[in-house]
Amino acid sequence: MTATTRAGWQTLIVVSLAQLMSMLDRNILAILNPRIKADLGIGDAEMGLLYGTVFALFYALFSLPLGRLADGWTRTKLLAVCIVFWSLATGLAGFATGFGLLVISRLGVGIGEAATQPAGTSLLFDHFDRNRRGFALAVLSAGLAIGLGLSSVLGGSAADWWDARHAAGSAPFDLRGWQFAFLLAALPGFGIGIALWRLPEPVRGANDGIVSPPDPAPFRASGAVLASVLPGTNWWLMARRGASVRVWIVNLVALVLITVAMIAITRACTAFSPRPPLILAGVATNPHALQWSVVGFGFYVVVNLVQSLKLSDPVAHAVMTGSPTLLLCMGVGSLQSMINYGIMGFTPAFLMKTYSLTPTQTGVQFGLLSAALGVIGPLIAGPLSDRLNQRLPGAGRIWVTLISLTLSPLIAVWVYTAPDAGAFYLRFTLYSFILTMWLAPLYAVMFEQVLPRMRAITTATYLMAMTITGLGIGPYFVGMVSDATGDLSRAILSINVLAPLIVVLLVALLSRAARDTQNLLHRARAAGEAV
Repeated sequence: MTATTRAGWQTLIVVSLAQLMSMLDRNILAILNPRIKADLGIGDAEMGLLYGTVFALFYALFSLPLGRLADGWTRTKLLAVCIVFWSLATGLAGFATGFGLLVISRLGVGIGEAATQPAGTSLLFDHFDRNRRGFALAVLSAGLAIGLGLSSVLGGSAADWWDARHAAGSAPFDLRGWQFAFLLAALPGFGIGIALWRLPEPVRGANDGIVSPPDPAPFRASGAVLASVLPGTNWWLMARRGASVRVWIVNLVALVLITVAMIAITRACTAFSPRPPLILAGVATNPHALQWSVVGFGFYVVVNLVQSLKLSDPVAHAVMTGSPTLLLCMGVGSLQSMINYGIMGFTPAFLMKTYSLTPTQTGVQFGLLSAALGVIGPLIAGPLSDRLNQRLPGAGRIWVTLISLTLSPLIAVWVYTAPDAGAFYLRFTLYSFILTMWLAPLYAVMFEQVLPRMRAITTATYLMAMTITGLGIGPYFVGMVSDATGDLSRAILSINVLAPLIVVLLVALLSRAARDTQNLLHRARAAGEAV
């Protein structure tokens, strides 16, 4: 076991702080939901679109070029630039007086945060050896949990404090409490950006004995990744790279099928939960059409990404697609993220609506509890999965994830039917502890399926699929069911219909993980990589 350097521990702390701020700035919208709805006159479906779909598209789309940039450029500097960018975008929401500027703010946050996980994960794998990566990812998960909790504490308390101090119309610059909360949430990112810029960059792949050569043109490669997935420019690059007729047919058929499917889903959702039109740039837009246009765009980007990777980096394509474990992990993570984002995006609103709690009460109570449990769960699961994995290579980590994701949906029914706030928090304690144990072990398995030079683009590919399905559909689905039924508890629980499929995928993983991890170098050599 290689000793972790002082720089490694410093990197873990600062990258975890960046992850904390990414979740805080992403999720603060949840606690501010009722105030924004009241001020802007919008419903839960629109808030789900704003919280999930708008953010998800740009987060997922830009994770691809920024993930490729993280595989070739200085990761510490990339993270520093991105956190400053998304902090500015968060602050922009503090000046929003309509839905349009909030949309612009959220897409800016999505673009900036897109580099956090690819670059952060890649950095930590180059600082921590194989036997400590579960722990490192657990600390990263704890940072996400703390950010999730603090988003409720900061958002609820800051908004209440400002509104109590300034009567309507008398606040400086006519700011509302929710606008002040966004401005406050933007500030810490600038200091973390400075700390990231000053961190040393580790040797890529040294921990695995597979040192990657310097990338001669990382920005050009990153731009090519973006061009290869955007509709229109993707066809230009396909022609330039000499794509076969079969590749063209697959691409165009996929585009037609996605378009037809999104139109059908839009009509079904409009019939299930009719919503008034949104006015964007003076144009009346069906919110369901906007939602599914964005999701369809994301699915087409995934198709373009897979085809582009095969044309531009056939080795990476072969290594990634040749691992059933990697594909199963991506499926599990995407489906579970749909559940997590759908539930957590509306839980603060559920507490305020069901138990008549104030934003400050909800923020402090729910936020602190979520943060504490989100730290404890991963920090137990990470080292536990490392130890189990030494006894049951591959399967040890999967067992931790399987237990977590089998029990948590059953407990959710008990939690979201609690008779009062006290009972909710007591039940939520057990629920959150078990639920937060899945991420670190699953991610440790996932990112050991590829070579070090491919980790960031693998992370970005996963984020693309996970974000479009999880964040893009989860909150919107819950919001739509809530608008249609008027029952937020029922809407939150309905997203757990995905749980049985997740269990099936994890059972399949048990028999594959060890085999695919051991075959990594064989897959790479068979595809032409000199390792």
